[in-house]
Amino acid sequence: MTASRSCGVLLHPTSLPGPQGCGDLGAGAHQFIDWLASAGQRLWQVLPLGPTGAGNSPYMSPSAFAGHPLLVDLDDLHQRGWLTAGEIEIGAPSTMERVDYAEVIPWRTQRLALAADRFASSADPAAWAQYRRFCDEQAGWLEDYALYMVLAAAQPGRSWSAWPDGLAAREPLALARARSRLAAQLDACRFVQWCFYRQWQALREYAHSKGIRMFGDTPIFVAYDSADVWAHPGLFELDDSGQPVAVAGVPPDYFSATGQRWGNPLYRWEAHAVTGFDWWRRRVLHALDSFDLLRIDHFRGFAAFWRIPAHEETAIHGEWVPGPGEALFHSLTSSLGPLPIVAEDLGTITSDVEHLRRSFAFPGMRVLQFAWGGDIGNPYLPHNHAPDSVVYTGTHDNDTTIGWWRGLDDATRHHVCEYLGTEGHEIHWDLIRAACASVADTVILPLQDVLGLDGRHRMNTPGQADGCWAWRVDPSSLSDGPAERLAALCHLHRRDGMPPAD
Repeated sequence: MTASRSCGVLLHPTSLPGPQGCGDLGAGAHQFIDWLASAGQRLWQVLPLGPTGAGNSPYMSPSAFAGHPLLVDLDDLHQRGWLTAGEIEIGAPSTMERVDYAEVIPWRTQRLALAADRFASSADPAAWAQYRRFCDEQAGWLEDYALYMVLAAAQPGRSWSAWPDGLAAREPLALARARSRLAAQLDACRFVQWCFYRQWQALREYAHSKGIRMFGDTPIFVAYDSADVWAHPGLFELDDSGQPVAVAGVPPDYFSATGQRWGNPLYRWEAHAVTGFDWWRRRVLHALDSFDLLRIDHFRGFAAFWRIPAHEETAIHGEWVPGPGEALFHSLTSSLGPLPIVAEDLGTITSDVEHLRRSFAFPGMRVLQFAWGGDIGNPYLPHNHAPDSVVYTGTHDNDTTIGWWRGLDDATRHHVCEYLGTEGHEIHWDLIRAACASVADTVILPLQDVLGLDGRHRMNTPGQADGCWAWRVDPSSLSDGPAERLAALCHLHRRDGMPPAD
C-alpha cells in the first residue's frame, strides 16, 4: 500500500477553518495542506465526502457516489462570476467553533442555487464543455442522484417508497415526466456536483504537489433514503412494499451495551453476484478516481455481517450472516487490479475476517486507545503491531486522547505509564510517539491529538444522535509549534520520506 513508512492526519473538511460556517474545499483546505507539509506529513485522511442525511453523519448518505454540496467553495464560484462578493459575505453563518448545520445548510444551498442559475445563463464555452463532459462521464450515477434529490426535496419527510404517481416504483413514464417537469432543478443539482468534483480534483493535485496523498473513507452500507436504494432496490433486502426486511448494525461492544442499530438496509449479495458485483465495481472505481488510498469501513461485514430484523429497536437480537467474502474482492481485483484499500477491522474480529484481509494484502488497523488494561497479547499494544497495519491514537469514533485519558481508571492509567515510561503529563504526545515508533507502515493521527485538545473537541460519539460531526478547528491552533514537533518525530522514526542524516 505504501512505498515506505509514512504518517498522516485525520481531519474532515467540514472541520476546517473558514468564514462561512463550515469548512470546505477552498482556501482553508489548501492552507491545511501547507500545514501538513510543514509537519512532515504524507497523508491526509478524511471521512466520507458524500452528502449527509439524518444526524449529519457522513456514514448515512443519500448517495454512495455524490459529493457534499456543503463542501463546495463559494469563493471559487465568486471568482468565476457566478456569485457576488456580497452574496458570500452578507448573512454568512458566524459559527466558528462548531458547524451549525441548521443555519449553514439553507444559507449555502441558496447561494449554490444562485450560482447554478447564473451558470445556466452564462456563455463560457470552456466551462460548458467541462460541465457537459462531467455529466456524460458520470451519468451512470449522476442522473439517478439528481432526480432522487430533486424529488426528495419536493416531499420533505417522505421516504422514496411513499412517493406517488409511479415514482417509487420507477415507472418509465413517471420518470420521464418528472425529468421534463424538473429540468431546471436537475441541471442545478448536476452543476453543484460538477463544482464539487472540479474543486476536489484541484485540491488533490495541490496535495500531490506537496508530497501528500489523499486517504478516503468508504462506508460499507448506504442509507435507505438514498438514490442507490431507490434506483437499485433489487440489490437490497427489501420487501414487496420497498421496506427493509432487516437492517445493519453491530452487537453489544466497547461503545454500547445494546449494540448499535445503524438502520442501513442490507445487501442482497446473491443479486450482486449475478451481476458480477458491478455496482460495487463502479463504486470502488469512482472512489479511486478521488483518492490515493481508501479505508473501507466495517470491513468485517464482508466476511459476516450482523443482521437485525427491521422490527427490532436495538441490535441485541441480531445474528451473524455470511457476507460475500473472497468472491467480491476477486471480482474487484480482476477488473481493477490490486486495490489500495485499508480494512477497518475493529470490533469483533474472527479468523474468517483475518483470512479475508490477508488474502488480498489489505492492511488492518491498530488503535492505541484500545491497547491498555488487559493482557500482553492485546493486538493493539505496540509490541504486537505488524508492518501491514495502520496505527491510530484514536479514530473519529473515539474521544480525543486527552479526553480518553481523563476518563481512565487508575489501573489502566498505571499500565499506560509503565508501558510508555511516562507520567502522562503530555499523554497525547506519548501516544503519538508510540505510534510513530511502531513497526506499522502507516500512522494516522486525529488532528485533535496533535493539538492536545480535550473531549470537548470530539468528532463523534457512537450511538449519540445529536451534537456530533460538528467540531471545527481554531485556525490559530494550526501554528508552527505542533507542526515542528510532529515533523521532528516523523523524521526521527523515518516517516517523513526524507533520507536519514549522515
